[in-house]
Formats: sequence, C-alpha cells, structure tokens
Amino acid sequence: MNKNSVKATVKFVDDDLFVGISPSGHSLTLDTNHERSVAATPVELLLVALGSCTAVDVISILKKKRQVVTSYHVEVSGERRDEHPRSYKSMTVHHVLRGRNISDKAVQQAIELSETKYCSVAATLRPTAEIHSTFEIIEETDEINEEQTSAT
Repeated sequence: MNKNSVKATVKFVDDDLFVGISPSGHSLTLDTNHERSVAATPVELLLVALGSCTAVDVISILKKKRQVVTSYHVEVSGERRDEHPRSYKSMTVHHVLRGRNISDKAVQQAIELSETKYCSVAATLRPTAEIHSTFEIIEETDEINEEQTSAT
C-alpha cells in the first residue's frame, strides 16, 4: 500500500447487519435490512459523507472570512437511478446558516471553494452524479437573543 492509500474493513455480523471499521479505527454499524432499519445503509452514508465533507469546508472558510454564524446545518438529498446499480444520478446540498449579517457573497464563495477545490467526497461523486448546491441565510435578531437570555 502506498502512502496515499487507506483501508477500511467491513465485517458481516448477521442477517444483513455489518460493522465497518474506518481507516482511523472507528466502528460504524450498517444495516441493509430495510424492514429492521437499525442503522444507516451504505448508500445513505454517501449523503452523510457529502454533507459533512462540504460542511467542514464551508464553516472553516466562513470563520476565516469572519462571518458570524451561530447555527449551521446541511441537508443532502439524492435521486437514485431505477436500474441497477442504483447509484445516485443527482444530489442536492442545501446549506442553512443562521447568524448576524452573513454575507451572501461569502457563503457563495465558501460553497464554490468546497465544491471545486476542497471536498474530496464531492470530487469522487461528481463524475457520475450531478451535485447542486443551494443555501439560505436566516438573520438572527435581537429578539432571539433576548429570548435565549431571559430563558437562562
């Protein structure tokens, strides 16, 4: 294995249940029994991987741009092919940010940098799946801060 190679291990447990061990040694349960559904499926994890990869980039870039983000989450949805293999043909990444005076331009730039330069998950998926990104900014008001202050 060369220095750029990593290795994960997936162990069969029983009845469509698996345990994945990441290259860094973390365990993750996977379930392909859709009726039982006690853990994420491998295909669901692709959505989580894409969302977390771009979220790390975007929030890091926005911090460097001194944007005041008080809450942030990413919603990732995907449309799969009908025929096998049922890979994703398109994915939508929706960034939802809350904060004070967050610049639309700063968010657009952060998302673009993640998509084109930093997010290795998107780069891996992009040859076979279209990835569309959207965002919304929710302006935090003094009323929200006053409610949080009076509740504590």
